Amino acid sequence: MKRNELAERIDHTLLGPTATREGVVTLCEEAVRHGVAAACVNPYHATVAHEALKGSPVKLCVVIGFPHGMTTSGTKAEEAREAVAAGADELDMVINVAALKEGDYKAVEKDIQGVCAAAQATDRPVTVKVILETALLTDEEKVTGAKLAKKAGADYVKTSTGFGPGGATVEDVALLRKTVGEEMGVKAAGGIRDYETALAMIEAGASRIGASRTITILDSAEA
Repeated sequence: MKRNELAERIDHTLLGPTATREGVVTLCEEAVRHGVAAACVNPYHATVAHEALKGSPVKLCVVIGFPHGMTTSGTKAEEAREAVAAGADELDMVINVAALKEGDYKAVEKDIQGVCAAAQATDRPVTVKVILETALLTDEEKVTGAKLAKKAGADYVKTSTGFGPGGATVEDVALLRKTVGEEMGVKAAGGIRDYETALAMIEAGASRIGASRTITILDSAEA
């Protein structure tokens, strides 16, 4: 895959608890320079990133309920509204994994619907990606979570936060793609550190890649 084609599928991320404003600005400058799809940051840095990306085609992605997804639905919805007000073009939200595993599907769907409503309450398109944290789920739970995300109106399902016990796998990406069909996007994230892994995820059905080692990945791609 050509370097520019791969770059257009990558969300360049900086989400750790020690991320600084300077680091976020650098992330955004790299995102613009390499022509990636989005720069992904924590809500605290949304305004800084928005300013740094201004005038570029790179989208601002902000995480919601990150990294454990255990805040209330109302809190997630408000966090989403604040992110959109700060300029977010995309929202990557973490589901309530415990609710999914307990079979409280109404709670899971309500979580997602609240964030989707915040995304839709604006005059510009805002994409919602739903993080399932697949390493914590059985295959049956992954399928159920993906179906709930689709039913709630999300645009993407995403494998992982990168802060859980495991990241994206080819098998999980293929399972999610099979579950949601071609109508939704599938984002592979967590542990994608090289070109070969990124390409394998795309071949399995990923339409977007989340990575912090974007430059390393792109440097191995074809010119």
